[in-house]
Amino acid sequence: MNSKFGSKMDRRAFLAGSAAMTMGAPVIAQSNDPTSNSVEIEQDISQSIVRNISSFRSLDWRPYFSNLNNGAILVDLTSRALHYWSEDESTYRLYPTSVPLTDDLTRKGRTSITRKVEGPSWRPTPSMKKRNPEWPDFVGPGPDNPLGTHALYLSWTYYRIHGTHDTRKIGRRSSNGCVGLFNEHIAQLFDLAKVGTQVLLI
Repeated sequence: MNSKFGSKMDRRAFLAGSAAMTMGAPVIAQSNDPTSNSVEIEQDISQSIVRNISSFRSLDWRPYFSNLNNGAILVDLTSRALHYWSEDESTYRLYPTSVPLTDDLTRKGRTSITRKVEGPSWRPTPSMKKRNPEWPDFVGPGPDNPLGTHALYLSWTYYRIHGTHDTRKIGRRSSNGCVGLFNEHIAQLFDLAKVGTQVLLI
């Protein structure tokens, strides 16, 4: 593999690999304006989209958190949505997300943001490298980076909420364990959330 990330690595092979595994999976498509919070059904994919879209709605934080100290993030893996509430309740955001490819890659429960990085670098985990030995050992910040433009690191090793340059992944089972957002959305969440923000994955 050469220093240019291996003849485009095969940027196409690497970024599209997960998407190819999810053909036919329920998809939520963002409206033409990626900065909007509206969501529409991508036509002719699956009847199960209707069930998925019906659960993509605003929620109250109280059933999930005892308080909003440092703000709170709820990731609903079923509806593929991320909810954010600020500590003073003045701000609420709802974003579509990508979710892990399979249940065994999924971790649920309570964690928190431990670090915020703009322009993150990426290394595959040992299990990722075992499944995909052709993947590079390191990818620096930039358009080839699978973490997109911003990353929120969680207290769980290897788990992050991050952006993606491959917008086809949003609304799909397409990640190796992390939660992905459009780069425009992770930039907004990056500014809103802070180290110590509570996170719950359900």
